[in-house]
Amino acid sequence: MSPVSSPSAPVRPARLRLLLLPWMLLVLALGLGSRSSAAAVHVPRFLTTYAGDTLWATLLYLCLLFAWPRLSVRRAAAWALGLSVLVEFSQLIHTPWLDALRANRFAALVLGRGFVASDLVCYAVGVALAAGTHAWSATWGRAAHPPEVRP
Repeated sequence: MSPVSSPSAPVRPARLRLLLLPWMLLVLALGLGSRSSAAAVHVPRFLTTYAGDTLWATLLYLCLLFAWPRLSVRRAAAWALGLSVLVEFSQLIHTPWLDALRANRFAALVLGRGFVASDLVCYAVGVALAAGTHAWSATWGRAAHPPEVRP
């Protein structure tokens, strides 16, 4: 088996993007759904309170991998957590143009509206779940298909 076709070889960027796209859409749908009025009625309050922020950081991790498929798990996690924290602390800044931007629903989903310290914990959990799943899936793939041993 050649190194390019070996199961333990890294996934090519185009293939990784195809694998990431459905996960990104699922995480986005779950995150938006966690903030819906239907979720408020049918889902425990703990989840409706914290799931959106947790999934936001997870989606950011996936988006970083989509943009830079060769990014290592550690770097993707560090960037995702760093950007999440930066966005959260940016919510302490209130200028007229920034508040006007945050009044837009889409911008508010990306930038948030107000600083909440518990969001920092949610971001750490979301990035840890994404990075842990990513690292585990890479390890599991190698374990399921060990490289051939040639005599």
